[in-house]
Amino acid sequence: MKNLKRMFKNKLIMTVIVSFLVSAVVGGVFGYYGATFFNQGAAPLIQHLTGAKSNAYQPVTDEESKVVSAVKRASPAVVSIVATKDVAIVEQQNPFQQFCDDPFFKQFLGNQCDTPSQPPKTQTQQVAAGSGFIIDASGLILTNKHVVNISGANYTVITNDGKKYPAQVLARDPVQDLAVVKINASGLSALTLGDSANLQIGQTVIAIGNALGQFSNSVSKGVISGLSRSITASEGGGSSETLSEVIQTDAAINPGNSGGPLLNLAGQVIGMNAAIVQGAQNIGFAIPINQAKKDISQVETTGKISYPYLGIRYVLVTDDIKQKNNLSVNYGALVTRGSGASDVAVAPNSPADKAGIKEGDIILEIDGKKIDQNNDLAQATQSHNVGDAVTLKVLSGGQEKTVQVTLAERPL
Repeated sequence: MKNLKRMFKNKLIMTVIVSFLVSAVVGGVFGYYGATFFNQGAAPLIQHLTGAKSNAYQPVTDEESKVVSAVKRASPAVVSIVATKDVAIVEQQNPFQQFCDDPFFKQFLGNQCDTPSQPPKTQTQQVAAGSGFIIDASGLILTNKHVVNISGANYTVITNDGKKYPAQVLARDPVQDLAVVKINASGLSALTLGDSANLQIGQTVIAIGNALGQFSNSVSKGVISGLSRSITASEGGGSSETLSEVIQTDAAINPGNSGGPLLNLAGQVIGMNAAIVQGAQNIGFAIPINQAKKDISQVETTGKISYPYLGIRYVLVTDDIKQKNNLSVNYGALVTRGSGASDVAVAPNSPADKAGIKEGDIILEIDGKKIDQNNDLAQATQSHNVGDAVTLKVLSGGQEKTVQVTLAERPL
């Protein structure tokens, strides 16, 4: 019995000692972190216990990490472009003015005719807004032509840090919906132009722009939904433009996004957002960046954008065209007039006219390459520069002949 009491006593002593030591350790820990909590806030304690940094978000997936990184790099180079012009102010006019010029009515109006109507006043108002992106640190900006194609308007570029710059439109592409703008600045962040030649359907893309003309640098993400689309885009006021070989994407593109970049996950520009389908869900289009590279190069070297041309109207020959026109070949470009009285087959004094090409001729080849659905004459011509000499194989009057043509600058 004594032994049992002694053992119980010893256990009790050990329990007290252990409890004291545990209390000291726990009290010290909570005392330290308690002081830290009151002196520095809860963040160090939470960080220590969870291993997380409270102020730094960590992307969950590799794709998310790439998107965040691409947006951080690209955003400083994406700008808003605002168009302003003088707009007439509607003022209250003298309602009796039309009667004051008549002596009969004037005698009854008295002093109502003493205040003549004033000429209309104007005030500067914002009339449109779009997007663009810096392609050179010296202030060179690429955007859509329709963003900077408003008659009588002045343009202001607003950078991502809120600074405003008067903008000069250096050049508008006569064929594509592209334009180059310049601001007087230096040391700007510029985007890297990627390669749009080998894009893949399903590839992740990022769109950035001035959504609705009021939410600058809005970001959306999607995929490439289609390639080599051809669409007719309305510019408002009844005008429209055909865009060829464009990229279709489901990344959200809204009015105001026009001219903004479409990026790959590396943060490189692979397209320029240009158009949407009204009433549809997530069907937007972007011009491949490779189509803009020639424009940029021309502006940098010559200060303008020019296109070579032959000066003919034509239709590509197919089996149906061959049968309908009783032709001897099922390929080539048939020189033919348009539906309008002024839509001549061969423009007077054009390169084609000077080379002796006439209505009804069929251009079979250009520089030895067959003209067909896979090698359109216009595309083959645009791959050259103004002043280049090309060799055409022409079927004229049932006879094949070869002619040399020097490409001229397409008139605006």
